[in-house]
Amino acid sequence: MRRICLQIGLIAGLAGAPVLACAQGAADLRSPAGPEWPAIGGDWSNSRFSTLAQINRDNVRNLKGAWVVHLGSGLGPKYSLEGTPVMRDGVLYGSTGNDDVYAFDAKTGALIWEHRSGIDQNVTTVCCGWDNRGVAVADGKVFIGYLDGSFVALDAKTGSLVWQTQVGKWQDGYTITSAPLYYDGVIYTGISGGDREARGKLTALDANSGRELWHWWTVPGPGELGGDTWPAPTDPDPIRANAYLHGGANIWNTPAVDPELGLIYFSTGNPGPTAGGIGRNRPGDNLFSSSIVALHLDGTYAWHFQEVHHDLWDFDAPSPVVLFEQTYGGVRRKGIAQAGKTGWLYMLDRTNGKPLIGIEEKPVETDARLFSAPTQPYPVGDAVMPQCPQPLPGWVTKCIFGTIYDMPLLMSPGGNGGVNWSPMAYSPRTNYFYATAADRPQSRIAQGTGKTVGPALGAKYGGTLTAVDSRTNKIAWQKRMPYSIGQGSGSLVTASDLLFHGEPDGNFQAYDAKSGELLWQWQTGAGADAPAITYEIDGTQYVAIMAGGVSIQTTSANGDMLWVFSLKG
Repeated sequence: MRRICLQIGLIAGLAGAPVLACAQGAADLRSPAGPEWPAIGGDWSNSRFSTLAQINRDNVRNLKGAWVVHLGSGLGPKYSLEGTPVMRDGVLYGSTGNDDVYAFDAKTGALIWEHRSGIDQNVTTVCCGWDNRGVAVADGKVFIGYLDGSFVALDAKTGSLVWQTQVGKWQDGYTITSAPLYYDGVIYTGISGGDREARGKLTALDANSGRELWHWWTVPGPGELGGDTWPAPTDPDPIRANAYLHGGANIWNTPAVDPELGLIYFSTGNPGPTAGGIGRNRPGDNLFSSSIVALHLDGTYAWHFQEVHHDLWDFDAPSPVVLFEQTYGGVRRKGIAQAGKTGWLYMLDRTNGKPLIGIEEKPVETDARLFSAPTQPYPVGDAVMPQCPQPLPGWVTKCIFGTIYDMPLLMSPGGNGGVNWSPMAYSPRTNYFYATAADRPQSRIAQGTGKTVGPALGAKYGGTLTAVDSRTNKIAWQKRMPYSIGQGSGSLVTASDLLFHGEPDGNFQAYDAKSGELLWQWQTGAGADAPAITYEIDGTQYVAIMAGGVSIQTTSANGDMLWVFSLKG
């Protein structure tokens, strides 16, 4: 694989040092995104950082719509529009909650082609709304996973079907909502379904043919590494004996890859069965659920870090991992970070999975009936939202990792609290991560026999937009937001120190990435809950976002729009 790189001097301003930006046509995405946005996360690190700087804090107030289109897909209460577009060779590619794919002229908005999935509308095992988070574009193809568990490659010029393969059956709980990752002739895709008792896996497909090269189960079988963290198949209880076959730990997000280390990284969802609620059915830590995992590119295990042992609370890790580099104790380290639903950022050395700043195992409340873990990992640093609910009359309240068996209580974070699927961004200029989180206490009842989770009358909901310093894991600045934005758009950050973020009420916003000052906003007309991107054509920088809402967030209006902005709009 050949690298084509140009020195850009100080345009990206990475600690005052020149940086290398590689021509994306060389299919090398080690450097941050520039004129193109060639992958879901902008690069192989999922940094969502762009070296573009034409739009800055002094002129962003002049940003206006350059073009907008209605996709004519995903309209209706069951659909979400959470996809990140990809821009390559002047073409903007996007997908909808119905798995329909579109290609537009990125400068004018003219439709080049559309591909309708024809997916069975009677698929019943989709969790949390019909959704697709995007495509991968490489080797003249567009790759996308479907909600029925199939995976397809389309011709990038025409949208016609090149190949189709089956990764899992929706009847068995397997659906695909995550955007895939392309690297070196291989497509990597996760699978959803942990909330439907499906066993998670990462699958590697040959990009030319769709042939499966390997898959790696996120829930190990008996005798495999981590298999002893699940009940033995000889357990007299048939549910426990087969728990690993329904163990969840699904991959809701796009992996990252480090070509130098030859490792691929991803984070996993909650354990099953029953969405993490009945811990008595699965004694043990339940690896590799609620974890960060690193595999070698041949699909063999490298290392893991479990964020939550024996998860009882749906504190999984659906937000994508982000690779970064930072100096600790005078030594430059290769890092990986993941923002969990616990509200913490977990920062590790990506060569070995060891904490960069510090993560302490601390004793927590236990209940023998739930086989709850005696300790949990506590990262050194700040949580990005409250981990205890505000007291309410008549409610027993418990903080993070509190247990319950047969009495109602109010807890925070709730299962939909913390950082949900929304992706973080990382700026090597500010050294900050940017995370969106939900402050959403939940009532929990009878967790030991099946849990009921819902809103509590009088509880205050909201969200946070937070800059976390990668050097300390401490909050640099934070904005309290009116909505529970854990399902919101996530973040995009640029070399001009602008931070873009969308809100469920339809407002697409730009902030000063250093201070958190709101500089600009635009009402899109539907829930701006999809991640934004930026790109450049003929000397003009554009910013794009899909606006269509999230089905499980009532404050987010449904729609089908793709907005593109520029200073000349």
